[in-house]
Amino acid sequence: MAKKTRQQAQKKKTQKGVAIYHDMKVYENFERSAIRIFECVKAAERKSPGAPRFLYIDIQGHRNEAGGYDHDALELIKDFTLGFLGDYLTEIHTPLYGARNPRKQCNDIPDVLRINHPDDGSKYGYDAGSLGIQPREKEPVNRKTAPTVRAITEYLGMQEAACLVCWRKPVERAHVVPTALGGSMDVRNFALLCSDHHAEAPDVADAESFWAWIDYAGLRDSPDMLAGTPEEINEPRRQNLSTGKEPREPVSFFSAVKEELRSLYGWTDDDLGAVAWPDLMDEFHRVLDTATGRHFSIDKKVSTYAWAYDIALRRVKGDARRVVRDSP
Repeated sequence: MAKKTRQQAQKKKTQKGVAIYHDMKVYENFERSAIRIFECVKAAERKSPGAPRFLYIDIQGHRNEAGGYDHDALELIKDFTLGFLGDYLTEIHTPLYGARNPRKQCNDIPDVLRINHPDDGSKYGYDAGSLGIQPREKEPVNRKTAPTVRAITEYLGMQEAACLVCWRKPVERAHVVPTALGGSMDVRNFALLCSDHHAEAPDVADAESFWAWIDYAGLRDSPDMLAGTPEEINEPRRQNLSTGKEPREPVSFFSAVKEELRSLYGWTDDDLGAVAWPDLMDEFHRVLDTATGRHFSIDKKVSTYAWAYDIALRRVKGDARRVVRDSP
């Protein structure tokens, strides 16, 4: 009996842990990264109840003008990971430092993650009287020319230059916020996109919306990531890849706009009926005229129109549900 007890104790002592890894991409803000990490922790508890959890975080880009990490990255590491999530982990490893939970790991993980705005006077929350633009660089370097593809690649944390959406080559240097709308030549204001996705990307005065679109387009076009690779490599990847959506069929312009509003901005069928249509259209054209641009001489872009509709609806409704924050 004593021998069996010792064996059980030894088995419990050597229980394997679960490693959770998240690479905070340059297009992910704090909210998207926090939600994804939280869901991974919940999934780890479901699959391996009570097993030690070890979280590893890498960060691409997210640098401020001083070369340190920006607000989103610091908030993810300090406030969320080490603060809120630390009780539900055994160890945490981040680019800044690592930590071990001095107490026993808690396994009673909440069902839902709620991210609230701090009531400390800081400029959080959506201001219905403004566009709430987020350029990601408050005092950009006064570059006169665009950075090289290599410099952008290094900032994005990529081994080689490829489209952020579909991984295809060659790539083009895409402004996050166009220069005509106040964007700079700083490396933080650039993305690498293939010619097709460059032509699709929104031309808006809001960096966070641009990066949100990159994230959305990557999920939407995930089957395209396998294009151009050998079939013997492709097939096993296809069997294990969660593509989310089937390849797109041609649709009308406004059908595509409505699909993007639903998928990217969370609109429901009731949203258009929530406000007076004339008020919405007046605000939409005001936003379109003052905070969007044209690229490649394209008069209309689905992504640009969807952003303008979303901003217009929030301004008309005075809705503060979505976080729009000044850069640190």
